[in-house]
Amino acid sequence: MLVKLIRNALGLVIVSADVVTRWSRIKRSPEAQQKVNEVASNLTLYHFFACPFCTKTRRVIYKLNAPVKKLSATQGSPHRDALINGGGKVQVPCLRIQHDDGQVEWMYESKAIISYLNERFAG
Repeated sequence: MLVKLIRNALGLVIVSADVVTRWSRIKRSPEAQQKVNEVASNLTLYHFFACPFCTKTRRVIYKLNAPVKKLSATQGSPHRDALINGGGKVQVPCLRIQHDDGQVEWMYESKAIISYLNERFAG
């Protein structure tokens, strides 16, 4: 119980610091932003609100101005079941990538996700 309370308090501090220190978003032409929106519509981030690795990943999504769908995978959530059924484990952050050919990829690890997002949206 005490550990959960401490974890939640630290998570609130991390999320608050994120909001206060958030970078500005990339600005694009309307046409370029529309292309980003189309690509991002095939992406879903499964996350926990107070997870530091999830916060790091959400910061990059914000900076890249990519409207990636975000779903909380907290205990009891139907999104948690989708994460287990699709990706095979409860580990966040997890990026669900729906490829054009219909294949679905489940990408774990914040560094891998951030690298993928930067390759897709930074340039």
